[in-house]
Amino acid sequence: MSYLKTGSVIEAIMSINPDAEVSVIDNDPDRITWDKGDVIAKDVILAKVIAMQYAEKRKKEYPELKDQLDDIYHNGIDEWKKTIKAVKDKYPKG
Repeated sequence: MSYLKTGSVIEAIMSINPDAEVSVIDNDPDRITWDKGDVIAKDVILAKVIAMQYAEKRKKEYPELKDQLDDIYHNGIDEWKKTIKAVKDKYPKG
């Protein structure tokens, strides 16, 4: 498998097991060296990377909080929900 262009294998591993000690070459899940902690299956790591990617994409696309509050004030909760739902639909959970 070629290395992943986005999403950190190390971050995924650490979110699954914060006590793990690993090194990863070129963010490639096939090139993990486990120094401490239980080995985590590659498919579990990749699923976590994908989950982290959708969350990061959503975060970048959501309006700033002050703009969201302004939207609620001027247009109401239902219009705000439509804005947020559009982002959630664009980047669904893995």
